[in-house]
Amino acid sequence: MLSYQHAYHAGGPADLHKHLILAELLDLLTRKPRSLSYFETHAGRGMYDLTSTESQKTGEAAEGISAITLPDCPLRRALEQVQEQYGPDIYPGSPLIAQTLLRPDDRLHLMELHPAEVKALRANLKAPNTTIHHRDGYEGVLALAPPKPRKGLVLVDPSYEIKSEYSQAAAFCRKLVAKWPEATILVWYPILPAARHNELLDGLQMPHLVNEVAFDLKDGKGMTGSGMVMLGAPYGAEAIFKRAMQSAQGLLRPKG
Repeated sequence: MLSYQHAYHAGGPADLHKHLILAELLDLLTRKPRSLSYFETHAGRGMYDLTSTESQKTGEAAEGISAITLPDCPLRRALEQVQEQYGPDIYPGSPLIAQTLLRPDDRLHLMELHPAEVKALRANLKAPNTTIHHRDGYEGVLALAPPKPRKGLVLVDPSYEIKSEYSQAAAFCRKLVAKWPEATILVWYPILPAARHNELLDGLQMPHLVNEVAFDLKDGKGMTGSGMVMLGAPYGAEAIFKRAMQSAQGLLRPKG
């Protein structure tokens, strides 16, 4: 949806959950010297000012990244590098977290359809190893898969503003695995009272790992938690969820 603006939710509990796991997974994948291809289907603008009107309107960052002191972990290291360069009020989106943690020989392909977000993304993430695509994320990733390097990670992070996006994300994952079986795929989803995320999980039709957390937003509306599902999990991936939860103790709690 072109109406969605992630700036309102940057740094909130759901973002923190997603980014802790993403950073841990990138840390695991980069321990071996083989280069990686990294893709995002819905990249956004890459970095966010937590003092902006959008961020202040929802206050979600105050209930997420601003409410916790992270221990030493990959996300904290990325956050420190970003804030050292851009200022203490900047929070990195997943593209900037990935660009910070990946190596010069790794390749980043970032898909974004919203014109204003693409413009901001191109201004924010200038690097020789990063290509920004103004196109539908699902179409773009499938068109470029399998890439070189062939080892890689795909982050799927739609807005889910339309009910059909849950089944659409599942269908994309099935198509991508058929075309690029070596890929690791990480999918974020919101947990809402309607529980439509079950359409996504049921629609995958292949082995996967799941991590779900609960949290309480002060307005009492919308999300009650968030989930991450991983397909093509590399060896050692099971421990990623545990480490992420340990880093966010007291803020994110296991769902169930």
